Parts: sequence; structure tokens; C-alpha cells
Amino acid sequence: MKHLPLSSMRPAMAALILSVVPVISLPVWAQGLPAEVVHVKKQPLERQIRSVGNLRANEAILLRPEQSGRIEKVLFSEGEPVKQGTALFQLDTALYEAEYREAAARVALSKTDYERASSLLKKGVGSVQQRDSSLAQLRVDEAQLALAKTRLDKMSVQAPFDGIAGLRLVSPGDYVNVGQDLVQLTDNSTMKVDFKVAEIFLAELQPDAPIEVEVDALPGRILAGKIYAVAPAADASAHNIEVRATLPNKDGILRPGLFAQISILVEKTDSLTIPEQAIVPQGKAFFVMRVVGEEHKIEMVPVELGQRRPGIVEIKSGLNEGDIIVTAGQLKLQPGMPITPIFVDGSQTEAKPQPAAEEK
Repeated sequence: MKHLPLSSMRPAMAALILSVVPVISLPVWAQGLPAEVVHVKKQPLERQIRSVGNLRANEAILLRPEQSGRIEKVLFSEGEPVKQGTALFQLDTALYEAEYREAAARVALSKTDYERASSLLKKGVGSVQQRDSSLAQLRVDEAQLALAKTRLDKMSVQAPFDGIAGLRLVSPGDYVNVGQDLVQLTDNSTMKVDFKVAEIFLAELQPDAPIEVEVDALPGRILAGKIYAVAPAADASAHNIEVRATLPNKDGILRPGLFAQISILVEKTDSLTIPEQAIVPQGKAFFVMRVVGEEHKIEMVPVELGQRRPGIVEIKSGLNEGDIIVTAGQLKLQPGMPITPIFVDGSQTEAKPQPAAEEK
């Protein structure tokens, strides 16, 4: 079946057909290239100081004997908690017990001599010099007894604080010398975090300031701590300052030596942020494609960047809240080109872009 052109139809028939066909009006920007856009918005942004460091035990020492001797008993289990004052090693005390008994006998004899000399002096038979000499000998013998008692007590190696006993380095029967390593004792109830920050942040490092710590051993878990102490002097060569913080470890899962990432919260403000993919670097400068005018044309705007967070960037200057910017497709766009905006931030498609800049 052949279709006849409208010109060959009768005028009345042609007018009837034209009155039925609707006239479709397209927007001015309908022929522009499609591009993903978002509105510039404000959102809370925390300014943080970031650093890396290592965990340390609250207290950690290597126990060493103060006297030489043969280990007679091992009084603890490796890896088990011990209380302060608990005896961990008992050395052979036979020699020092004999010395103690000898010193105690001398004290008893000297005490008897002193009492006799004092009694004779009261009766007018003895002399003051004899009494004083016996008193001096008594004091010397008492000092020798105290020394023997101290040596005897030091044949027992005790825990100086509550902690967890490590792996012992000696066995019963071993002969150990003064200062020889026996076992490590560690207090992990509270961890210390040592890290360094640039000296320009010195004013922000206040005692008890909160910090957040992440360790690779616990992925996705953020631990809360606080600054404990700041070094009194900065490193003159590296221009940084050492900081120590404390971190609770009630469950005992943290261990000394773990690598830690530290964040110190300085302030929290509402800042202009945009998606990171909206940034167009050109040399050492950074630009953003802003949509302007009723025809939705592209305008290159230089911006000053602030802090970076995963996926977003703070804008210090160059944009205003509510501006429409391009987040994808920048390689196909040039300044002055119209686009078909595709909003990807859930906003309405009926945008109110900024007016185009007047040409000078």
C-alpha cells in the first residue's frame, strides 16, 4: 500500500492529520553529551593527625638473679599469669642458710656479752669502755645477720609486678650467674603506643587527648586510647616529636610489637566535599568541571583541595554549596560544551545550575 504525501492530499485532510499529531518540544540541552553529575554538599569532616607506631607492653622485664647458685625449683608455668611477689625460681640456699645461722649465733653471743658488761657497770665492777665495746660488737654482728638474711632472701627470684610469665631460659639444676637471663615477665593489661608526629602539630598534642588505633592483627576493628605523655624535646634532625599513648587491653588480645596506625582527632567541622573522581589535575593545579547556565554548559573551575578521605575530597575554595559538578565522562567534555546531566546523588534531575560567567 502506497502512502501519499500530505501535499497531494486534500487541504482539509492534511489539516486534520496535523491537528492530531502532537508537537514534541525538546529541552535545549537534550542534544548534549550525557555526563554524571552531583551537587556540592557540606558534610561533617574530622581533621585528624595520622601516624604509625608500635605497641609496647605496660611493663616488661627480663628477670635475672642477684646471686649465683644452682636452680633448685621452678615455681611457675610458662605463659600463665603470676601475681606480684610470687616466687618464680628457688636457688639452692644451703650455703646461705649456714651463713645466716652463724651470724645469728654471733648476735646471740654479742648480746649476752653486752648484757653482762652493762650489769657489771651498774654494780661498779665493770668499765664504761667494756660496755661500749660489747655494744659495738653487738651492732656489727646484727648488721652481719641482716646481710646474711638479705643474701638468703635473694636466692628466691620473685615477680616484681602482676604479669604473664614468658618462656623460661633455664631448667632445674642449671647453675646461673648474677645477671643471667631467666624468664621474661610482661604486663599486657594496658598497652602503650609509641609513635611520632611532625613538630608543627605540637600544640594539638595534649595529655588525655583521644586517639584511634588500628592494628593489622585485628582488621576492621578500631581501638580507643588516649595520649599519655609527650616527649619534652623534639628530634632536631627529623623535626618530629615522640608521643606515647595508652590503650586498654582487658581481653588480652593485643601483643607488644604489633604495628599500629594512629589517628588523633583535632577538630570536627562541616566542610564542602566532592567525590574524588571529580578532580581534574592539570600540572600542579586542580580543576573541577562545573555545570553553568540554562543550557548546562561546562566550565572549568580551579579549586583548592583540603583533606582527603576514602572517596571524597575537601574543597577549601573554588566551589559553593549547591553547585553542580561532573563526576564522570570528563575526557569527552570541553569547556563551553552543553551536557545532558545524569544525577547520581539521588537529587532531582531538574537542576538549578549556576549562571554562566560573563565574558569580559
